[in-house]
Amino acid sequence: MKEIHELVLPEDLRYSESHEWAKVDGDKVRIGISDYAQSQLGDIVFVELPGVGDRFEKGQEFGTVESVKAVAEVYLPVGGEITAVNEALADAPELVNKDPYGQGWMLELTPADPSEADGLLGRDAYLENLKEQE
Repeated sequence: MKEIHELVLPEDLRYSESHEWAKVDGDKVRIGISDYAQSQLGDIVFVELPGVGDRFEKGQEFGTVESVKAVAEVYLPVGGEITAVNEALADAPELVNKDPYGQGWMLELTPADPSEADGLLGRDAYLENLKEQE
């Protein structure tokens, strides 16, 4: 498990208090779990994701991540319609551990309300939130 000062937290992402990240790119939002979340879970062995075309509200559970230690639910930081899922995670769920912000992304969606992303935490606020949880 990583110490807080060891975490990788890109500046260009937004974070939820439940440890998902969101990257807004035009009218799409890419989503995954933070470096903190994957570190807490340990070795990830299975990722369950929704289907393309599924719709979810902000805060709704969209899947699960199973590690050797636990099964964790993952929640949408922004609601909308799923436009892509990372098919590579079916055969290589460990990508979430190795590269949570790159090859380990989970899904993309078209947000129902793009302003929902504005309510997410920036890097510094997320880091403060983590420190308070310690």
